[in-house]
Amino acid sequence: MIGITKLLCGVSQWGDTLRYGEKQSSDSPAERRPIVVWNSARRCNLRCIHCYIDAETGPQRGELSTSEAKTLIDDLAAFGAPVCLFSGGEPLLRNDLLELGAYVVSKGMRAVISSNGTLIDAAAAKEIKEAGFAYVGISLDGMEEKNDRFRGKRGAFQEALDGMRNCRAAGVKVGLRCTINKHNIADLPAILNLLEEEKIPRACFYHLVYAGRGSRMRDADLSLVESRQAVDLICDKAVDFYKRNLDIEILTVDNHCDGVYLLQKLRRENPERAIKVEELLRRNGGNLSGVGIASIDPLGNVHADQFWQHYSFGNVRERPFSEIWRDTSDPVMAGLKNRKPLLKGRCGACKFLDLCNGNLRIRAEAVYGDIWAPDPACYLSDEEIGL
Repeated sequence: MIGITKLLCGVSQWGDTLRYGEKQSSDSPAERRPIVVWNSARRCNLRCIHCYIDAETGPQRGELSTSEAKTLIDDLAAFGAPVCLFSGGEPLLRNDLLELGAYVVSKGMRAVISSNGTLIDAAAAKEIKEAGFAYVGISLDGMEEKNDRFRGKRGAFQEALDGMRNCRAAGVKVGLRCTINKHNIADLPAILNLLEEEKIPRACFYHLVYAGRGSRMRDADLSLVESRQAVDLICDKAVDFYKRNLDIEILTVDNHCDGVYLLQKLRRENPERAIKVEELLRRNGGNLSGVGIASIDPLGNVHADQFWQHYSFGNVRERPFSEIWRDTSDPVMAGLKNRKPLLKGRCGACKFLDLCNGNLRIRAEAVYGDIWAPDPACYLSDEEIGL
């Protein structure tokens, strides 16, 4: 994640310790403890056209049981994982979600939900609050017509918006999540305005990742020029919110060249701030798939991140996550933990490699069939990256 508001405006934000803590830059890959995205259910009540896990409408046989999930949580807590993010599918379709969230909190970790929001009525929001969840991220991929088309359900936009309102009313920190692409980019100004209108305190704008059903949307990804223009608009709005004393945090996700782009912009416009931003980006470390972020699927398979569903390092039913995560006998795990010598082309030669860490390897594999090839979504020119 690139904290746009944090980097441009210097405002302390929720999650800063995880992204920019002073300890981060000194941790070796073997020492760093990952945020764990647990795709706790493949089931979903929607049918989103860009779903990275290719969620299904019915239950999947073999999902981790409640007792198995608690054994996993025990191991994550003992290992020192700071966050367990319940994702899906739709995690609210698990009957034990609230129980497991409360269990995560009891073990000293932060519990977070990533949801489509359509099932969060007032009663559910109150239960989420009582269970101790720290945050709920709710997806909206455009304004009403476009979102409902993306989600495969008429009325999904209004239900998600009601879910956000119910979270706010219950005192649950809530944020908007949006994956930007050619189909919804025209709605981006309206989505940014919606944050202010609805008093939504946080928004994460995701670049498209070619995984799951998203792999069939490559032609709908923004061009490199459009990506740069979208980031400019997002940055301008973040600064506008800040100048008007609106407490709205803006982040971008899944394209770490955003951080380098901001740094270059600040070097021209605010050199003093640029020095601090470079330090923060260096602490963050760029893309950390296989290092600072992990994914566990509904069946207990461990992946480098939530987009790597096709490649597993092992299963938590057979070995604890903490053991799987530290086992570098797998060449992909070893490579991700020390990837810089393996990166090819523009990524390998980029002078900002320490800040970006090669961006998303899964996108490189999707386009070139090689996980160490350049990330095709980097919109910086050869001149900008020192070639």
